[in-house]
Amino acid sequence: MRQVHTPPSTHFRPCTRATSGSISRTNSDSLLQPVAAGSGPATPADRQILTSQGLIERQPSQPGGYNQLADAFMQKARETGDFGFNARAEQALARSAEVAPENYDSIKLRAKLLLTYHRFAEALEVSRRAQQLNPRDHDVYGAMTDALVELGDYPAAVEAAQRMVDLRPDTASYSRVSYLRTLHGDTKGAIEAMRLAAESANPQNLEGVAWCRVHLGDELMNAGRLVEAEREYDRALFSFPGSHLALAAKARARLAAGDTEAAVDFYRRAVERVPLPEYAAALGDLYAKLGRAEEARRQYELVEFVEREGAAGGTYSRQLALFWADHDTRLDEALEAATRERAARRDIYTSDVLAWCLYKKGRYAEAKAASDEALRLGTRDPRLLYHAGMIAAALGDRRGGAKFLQQALAINPSFDVLQAEVARRTLGPARRVKFGMARLVFNSN
Repeated sequence: MRQVHTPPSTHFRPCTRATSGSISRTNSDSLLQPVAAGSGPATPADRQILTSQGLIERQPSQPGGYNQLADAFMQKARETGDFGFNARAEQALARSAEVAPENYDSIKLRAKLLLTYHRFAEALEVSRRAQQLNPRDHDVYGAMTDALVELGDYPAAVEAAQRMVDLRPDTASYSRVSYLRTLHGDTKGAIEAMRLAAESANPQNLEGVAWCRVHLGDELMNAGRLVEAEREYDRALFSFPGSHLALAAKARARLAAGDTEAAVDFYRRAVERVPLPEYAAALGDLYAKLGRAEEARRQYELVEFVEREGAAGGTYSRQLALFWADHDTRLDEALEAATRERAARRDIYTSDVLAWCLYKKGRYAEAKAASDEALRLGTRDPRLLYHAGMIAAALGDRRGGAKFLQQALAINPSFDVLQAEVARRTLGPARRVKFGMARLVFNSN
């Protein structure tokens, strides 16, 4: 499934949850502890951490240093994949609020931090509080847009993103415009906006540049422009070789090109960098496809381990439900997780996972209703279309099912290591020939 898509300023990332509240003097001192140097040159986050710590030492009773340090820790988490830095960011913000209650920057940054924890309703509430304090700051509309998207309030998300780009057209605002266009099925417009985001990215922020290139590549792949997409992934890896997003994207590109061994290598490197459930699941599926059962089993176990130990409150519940449904295991738990997630957020991807779990349980009419919700924006996502096709076929609508499956495979014939093959088998030989002809027409445009 598609990852949560937000610009470099507010990536959603897993992390160990830290408890907000009053920070003791010992914990405050811990904020001044040096950050271990990486193998390469100092990054913008490293430099900002040092600058912020110096400011705190000079002005410990002022909020500015703590706010700058929190922002730097969040950036460091994105650069390294070490999400313990988000816990340190939360400590810094708690200290900022302690020395200056209700100061604007700490409120705005807290909204961004809540997004990393997938606490979307809280993030929306806090971002609206920040908006009331400073309605002319374009940055606060970014967190608001992100929260509204994840909660499924797309009209309000569009309004917030429009306000953001009106106030300042930059990488953060262009990338949100791009994603909203993607959700509404406007692939050409999404590419255009994402290219603007990439071109306006700060060249000193290598992680941010790589992020933009990866998502531009994703939009190009969604348009069937696979060579151009992989070129963007290569540019991302050149800018920031340690980017787990770029490594996983390169794996998808190699898979689309039929280079399975290279796909395995890139997914393996992505998992080693940051063991996100979707990376481990894809790598496990590749191992299974290659007959490497023991290695597949280890990756599948990793998916569940990350959910239990790293999610800190169900951050990955939707991904885990999808994993179980895809692999026809623990279906009752999958449906329970998807139902629980759907109660908390009504976005199209949560609706889609619920639809797929209902389908796997044989509750086809309910699955169709949820799938219709998932498709309500006209999103051109092959997994959404694949699920819709399988549900339609189960309800006896063979023509409608075939149409959805053909659309899914036309967008990306390798949209999933195992499920794409299920789609082809479901279509059958006659329709596969027809699909192949359709691909020639699609690629010629």
